[in-house]
Amino acid sequence: MTYKNPAPTVDIIIELIDRPHRPIILIERHNEPFGWAIPGGFVDYGEAVEIAARREAKEEIGLEIELIEQFFVYSNPDRDRRQHTISIVFLATATGTPLAGDDAKGVGIFEPWSIPSKLCFDHDKILQDYWRYRNYGIRPRLG
Repeated sequence: MTYKNPAPTVDIIIELIDRPHRPIILIERHNEPFGWAIPGGFVDYGEAVEIAARREAKEEIGLEIELIEQFFVYSNPDRDRRQHTISIVFLATATGTPLAGDDAKGVGIFEPWSIPSKLCFDHDKILQDYWRYRNYGIRPRLG
């Protein structure tokens, strides 16, 4: 019997703590699906998710990050049209100026009121959940 399993990924909501209003970093994707996204990517075989989050941040935006907490897990089979993925989302902080690298075509620093209107994958939902948590302390609900 052949098994087909979802692919584990990480996404990292990174606040720049050395700037007013603690804006977050988004990347403009170089590969499909094109558009703006939360930094992140696939977890390598044999890699812990925390290490994957730090690696992806360094590769995509060139910054060392401090992981603050594991925020939530998003696993809707339709979240990525390429394949079924499960994303472990982390909250993190960083300082400095992000630079696009790896599969990031560009990088942007965004205040809550200036986030692009349509993000890749389910990142719209993830950021809505994040802002609700950040402003009101309400975590996403299961199911």
